[in-house]
Amino acid sequence: MDTTITAPRAEVLRDRYRSRLPERLQELDGPVEGNVDLPLHIAWSGRTSYSLDRPKSRMTLYRTVLAEGLSEDLVALLHHQLLTEQWPVLRRLISPYICEVWEDAFPELLRIAPADMAAA
Repeated sequence: MDTTITAPRAEVLRDRYRSRLPERLQELDGPVEGNVDLPLHIAWSGRTSYSLDRPKSRMTLYRTVLAEGLSEDLVALLHHQLLTEQWPVLRRLISPYICEVWEDAFPELLRIAPADMAAA
């Protein structure tokens, strides 16, 4: 395999997640309460319905949408305030590539994370 042509897997993943980012966090205007049912292209097996009123359920929803959602899904299903509030914990539960891309694009997420978690 010629490594000069094939991008490393990490960079391919970063590019994929980067291409889905909104321009601004405030574009994330999804619901803040109630239930959310994920479309098949995001949750193709297992659980598909989540309650935003239950913290564990909300965290799982955000993890799933960040990993599998398209750019229009991020905007429609995530809310900037909930993402920001959950980020200190959420960043430890998601792929390091997702975390890196989001924190590079939105440094304000790092300002929210406690200092000991920012290095994790």
